[in-house]
Amino acid sequence: MIYITQLIYINKGQEKIFNQFEAIAIPTILKYNGYLLLRIRPNDNSILECSIEEPYEIHIVTFNSQKDFDNFKNDKERKSFLHLKEKSIKTSILIQGEKL
Repeated sequence: MIYITQLIYINKGQEKIFNQFEAIAIPTILKYNGYLLLRIRPNDNSILECSIEEPYEIHIVTFNSQKDFDNFKNDKERKSFLHLKEKSIKTSILIQGEKL
């Protein structure tokens, strides 16, 4: 099992487009033996210390295998909506690991 943590930084004013992409991407996770464990939208009260730019959202997802994660990334329907992701997301940081 692999764990994916993603820090997502969106372009200002593109929240609606980002949410349109998420409405497609998040349900697609389940098609590939994945589970959205946590979706956080940090605010000033939830951050105790920060030495990087505050992300718009933080996602923690798990997949049964690397192959499942790769299949998710290559999903044809998801890929057809990548223009929404490209328009709304400035950058993201993806951290991959496994449970210890």
